[in-house]
Amino acid sequence: MFDKKKIVHSKLVTEATKEALLRRGVTLESIAEIVFEMQLPYNAGLQMEHCIESVEGVLRKRELQHAILVGIELDELAEQGKLSGPLQQIVESDEGLFGVDETIALGAVFTYGSIAVTTFGHLDKNKIGIINELDTKKGKGIHTFLDDLVASVAACAASRIAHRTRDLAEKGETFEDIEPEETMPETNVDGAQT
Repeated sequence: MFDKKKIVHSKLVTEATKEALLRRGVTLESIAEIVFEMQLPYNAGLQMEHCIESVEGVLRKRELQHAILVGIELDELAEQGKLSGPLQQIVESDEGLFGVDETIALGAVFTYGSIAVTTFGHLDKNKIGIINELDTKKGKGIHTFLDDLVASVAACAASRIAHRTRDLAEKGETFEDIEPEETMPETNVDGAQT
């Protein structure tokens, strides 16, 4: 039976997600830098603030929140040696044939359509920005899940910018014409809640 007392409020989950990212050394700005780099060539007037706002919007989606919380938890348990074998060794070494990390991240990317999927593939392959720093083969700590999850967030945020670009173009506008808080038009719709 459904117990309303056990419902976790979305604001609490959003904050827990942001805190988990920060705990692992990932800031919203570091993700937004990837989005900015990828979208600037296609968007006149795009500012970092637009990209940060887009990352914020992505982190409000439960699919991304849940994926991030699960992935970070698994990375942290692996660092503590608390996964059972052989999973411990597989996650610890970020084994090349282990695709569960990409599968979780890709599942969250589907929320933002095919452009996000192809962008995720690009980021997973090229390891831009903080994603490269998190790659367990190069940095300290275990980030088997986190590097893919950051790629997922960046891909989704870049996709949101691309879709917003199209909306603006239909009105004869560019990012030069809007404030960063107008990056997410869905939050300005009557009845929409942030």
